[in-house]
Amino acid sequence: MNFKLLGLISLFALASCASKKDILYLQDIDTTDVSAIAYQSTNIQPNDILKITVESLVPEAALPYNKVVSQNSTSTSLELLKLEGYKVSISNSISFPVLGEISTENKTVQDLEAFISNRLITEGHLSDARVNISLINAKVTILGEVNEPGTINYTEPNMTLLQAIGYAGDLTINGKRDDILLTREEDGVRKVTHIDLTSAEFMNSEYYFIKPNDVIVVNPNNPRVKNAGFVGDVGTVLTIASLALSITILLTR
Repeated sequence: MNFKLLGLISLFALASCASKKDILYLQDIDTTDVSAIAYQSTNIQPNDILKITVESLVPEAALPYNKVVSQNSTSTSLELLKLEGYKVSISNSISFPVLGEISTENKTVQDLEAFISNRLITEGHLSDARVNISLINAKVTILGEVNEPGTINYTEPNMTLLQAIGYAGDLTINGKRDDILLTREEDGVRKVTHIDLTSAEFMNSEYYFIKPNDVIVVNPNNPRVKNAGFVGDVGTVLTIASLALSITILLTR
């Protein structure tokens, strides 16, 4: 009877272990063509905060088109930029000095740069306007089986999914690498997709680069699910197995 119990515990311990196939990333990287990188431009979304700077050969001429940066604020630089940036309204527009209401609908940052620059020149405001725009409140949320779940702020124009996971401290050993859930809201449409990080093929998809406000969910793998509510982890299983073995040896002497 004791040997049967020991056998069951041993089988459970083996079943609770993840194989290399479950935990290795990009297992087919040597046979998958991922050489071409398709950089993406993201449309500006409601609630985005834009830093917009207008420059001219005559700096004084551009002053009316730039917000005055406060010199007495105790906020950090990023917080200050957010307060003095241009927040995109729910109706996809911003209120810009002199030019008034400007639509951001279906425009990328580069599109808006060109649009504002063109208006400033063609409407006679500036003869040599140069417009620089950056998104300053980009963020991605990563939940589930990662070492540091939460919301991450970033300023890079192109961040990959693997880089975002790196910011979250990587997946735990219990993370389900072949079924990452990604939710994306863009232009009023919500998309949900499943990504297999054990295959390099995802690097050729539209989800290789994350987009602002993406939500990434890492679900627990099968061994973790099996352990839940029964025993805490493999260490616990081995402790129980060792104890059962010791008791069995004592009883059979």
